[in-house]
Amino acid sequence: MRMTGLCVVLGVLLLGFVAAEGNVTDASTTGATVASTTGSLDGPLKWGIVAAGKISNDWAAALASLPKEEHQMVAIAARDAGRAADFAKTFNIPKSYGSYAELAKDPNVNIVYIGTIHPTHYEIVKMMLENDKHVLCEKPMTLWVNHTEELVQLAREKKKFLQEAVWSRFFPAYRTLRQVLKEEKIGEMKMVSAVMGIAMPNTPRLHRKHLGGGALMDLGSYTIQLAVAVFGNEMPETIKAVATLNNESVDTNLAMILQWKSGGIAQLSASSLVLMNNDAMIFGTNGTIKLPGHFWCPDEIVYKRTTEGLQTLKHEKREFPKIDHKTNFKHGAGMVYQAQEVHRSISNGFLESPLMTHDESILFAKIEQEVKKQIGVTYQDLYKDQKYCGENCNV
Repeated sequence: MRMTGLCVVLGVLLLGFVAAEGNVTDASTTGATVASTTGSLDGPLKWGIVAAGKISNDWAAALASLPKEEHQMVAIAARDAGRAADFAKTFNIPKSYGSYAELAKDPNVNIVYIGTIHPTHYEIVKMMLENDKHVLCEKPMTLWVNHTEELVQLAREKKKFLQEAVWSRFFPAYRTLRQVLKEEKIGEMKMVSAVMGIAMPNTPRLHRKHLGGGALMDLGSYTIQLAVAVFGNEMPETIKAVATLNNESVDTNLAMILQWKSGGIAQLSASSLVLMNNDAMIFGTNGTIKLPGHFWCPDEIVYKRTTEGLQTLKHEKREFPKIDHKTNFKHGAGMVYQAQEVHRSISNGFLESPLMTHDESILFAKIEQEVKKQIGVTYQDLYKDQKYCGENCNV
């Protein structure tokens, strides 16, 4: 390699995961305002799992690998009692239920993980909060802004922890990302490019309207959360979106451009039909950051800084925690990081994690609602009662 007037310093850091590393619940590292308090945590989190599907399997696999003094699975509920019983047997869970309401009434459960399809989230989260459970709900929190706002308000009134399960935020690579941004190591942020495409043409939950399908809500939401992590928790001034819809008017290919008041621009794409490179790039005035392949659950981060003719390239790569059970999704073992953050947040009396706040969940919902409006995706047929989704029924 020829280098003229350019010095390249390459540092490779191979860092193993250490459970107690860093205080990731320190709100000062994120600028977040954290609602509190849930009160003291007396003993372990006692998890109830809602739904016995693939994502719940991966969550249970992560919990099973963690110390029992911090996490215990005590109940599983599914609409099919037989599936719930099988799930319980796989993960050695003492109780199984054939309805979510039964789990909500279980006094031994103090926190619930919700892994159901999108249209069911609002009602189940509400039921669990009303029964005094902390809640971790798969993203999206709900399909409508007003529902997300209502659940946040309810959680605060009940003084219960509530979090949208945007697991990306808790990976070590995202912690490095936050630190690089905070220290302005690559200058002022100007551009974000993120694509998420996974060919899943035969996956009903992605393509059927009644299941809340769509590339935006399932995949595009990951690109949005990254853009917000970079440019801050405020509504973009400009949102432009185009999409290809299937015969149920569900989006399958999607492209978005978001621009913030600061001038920062995000170019985001998602597809449920084609495989994409799944990289994310962040461009600053003095360098770049790359989350290569599976940016939403990364095991590495690369950032390059250019100052006064000198270029520094740093590469961090980590091994994921070892877990005993097989997972369904790529890097599923990384759910361990989210579980640890939930425990730390509740132990500190927080109603939300500083790394994934209520305000961000509301912002995601607002951005997604505007995108749905522009691309012509509606979920109004799911709920005929206008009282259910209010003025937002048409989006």
